[in-house]
Amino acid sequence: MSAAVKSYAAVDLGASSGRVMVGRVGPDSLELAEAHRFPNRPVRLPEGLRWDVLGLYAGVLDGLRAAGQVDSVGIDSWAVDYGLLDADGALLGNPVHYRDPRTEGVAEKVWATVPAEELYAATGLQYAPFNTLYQLTAARSTAQLGEARRLLLMPDLLTYWLTGEQGTELTNASTTQLIDPRTRDWAHDVASRLGIDLDLFAPLRQPGDPAGLLRGEVLEETGLAGPVPVTAVGSHDTASAVAAVPASGERFAYICTGTWSLAGLELDTPVLTEESRAANFTNELGLDGTVRYLRNIMGLWLLQECVRAWGDPDLGALLLEASKAPALRSVVDAGDAAFLAPGRMPERIAEACRLSGQPVPGSPAEVTRCILDSLALAHRKAVQDAQRLAGHAVDVVHVVGGGTRNALLCQLTADACGLPVVAGPTEAAALGNVLVQARAHGLVGDLAGMRRLLVNTQPLTRYEPRGGTERWRAAQARLTGD
Repeated sequence: MSAAVKSYAAVDLGASSGRVMVGRVGPDSLELAEAHRFPNRPVRLPEGLRWDVLGLYAGVLDGLRAAGQVDSVGIDSWAVDYGLLDADGALLGNPVHYRDPRTEGVAEKVWATVPAEELYAATGLQYAPFNTLYQLTAARSTAQLGEARRLLLMPDLLTYWLTGEQGTELTNASTTQLIDPRTRDWAHDVASRLGIDLDLFAPLRQPGDPAGLLRGEVLEETGLAGPVPVTAVGSHDTASAVAAVPASGERFAYICTGTWSLAGLELDTPVLTEESRAANFTNELGLDGTVRYLRNIMGLWLLQECVRAWGDPDLGALLLEASKAPALRSVVDAGDAAFLAPGRMPERIAEACRLSGQPVPGSPAEVTRCILDSLALAHRKAVQDAQRLAGHAVDVVHVVGGGTRNALLCQLTADACGLPVVAGPTEAAALGNVLVQARAHGLVGDLAGMRRLLVNTQPLTRYEPRGGTERWRAAQARLTGD
């Protein structure tokens, strides 16, 4: 291997699985390989739904052992959830899962102190019942929070166990609803009014900042030779995925697809208008001063839950049958919080169609087609709304993440948006993670340079829109009554 090529371990944790990927980066080369994949299975305890964070950490160690010698390690994961540490730095219980019902009704209590309009104007974050702010409010009277001396978001908690150093990476911190997207610092007034102690959080870090060295015990367990630095990346997986959007110029929208669909724009400044709040758009922070202006859509969670309920049939065959099912026969609101909880998803989708006066899908293929049509419709609306609210027109939609494997969804998204869709890379979060590490070590240049490297090295598929968008407008009207 050329001396100019370096290896980086990207720990990429999703809601259903984790993996350690190894990226090999040179001035004109970028290769990614999977070293280890492991399940992420939440556990329902008497006190509620919890993450098995010790199992995740064990998976990370196994992955680093499988990765072999690397020049740096970076960690990204889902957002909003956290672990609490006591005065000795020990974890106080398993972190609560964002789908735990403890935040039901909490938002209304928060808004009684800081009205929703003021909260949005200060933090720019969309309403989601599981935002960290609401989780902390729900936990206010608990013994754990009373004993806690430090709060670490999930990637920062694992980084702490690897290095012994504590920090709060900014892109993930921006999902807590406690960051001001204009100053890119804590929203001190909001926290003060809600009685949230910001001293619980470790100092803020930027993507690319050093996050410590692997501890001796970690080196011994993984067989790595030190020193091995850990580098802060865009530790919210969506921040890393957006960094890996292979776009040129600024006139693009992106959809990060997986368990969730995150659809929106990359902007220089946040959009904090009341109209933006009403449309439930969020302003999360990205690399190099950028803002991820996007809407959360339920995503392939809908299909994942249905497939689980059907006993895990062959997905390829199911998608082939769905492609033959009648288009736009029935659609549901893919952003509806009614689909947030697990269980009985086929029945819940059928019920939503019944209540809206549409034909009820019967077979798995019909339900699947309903889901994919609904996701494409939600993608269309998010891309249209983002352009209007931000005053930022686009010519192309980039789809990255796991949904790029679903050719039917990508084509339907192009059809619905009336714009070409460029699909890829699939492992966008891991690639963004790797590239931030490589940039921190001087191997690649700015964000535009990172994206040029992606265009030149990663397989991409282009989907052209078919037909007009009138039928999609009509389907949207069925949902909204417009």
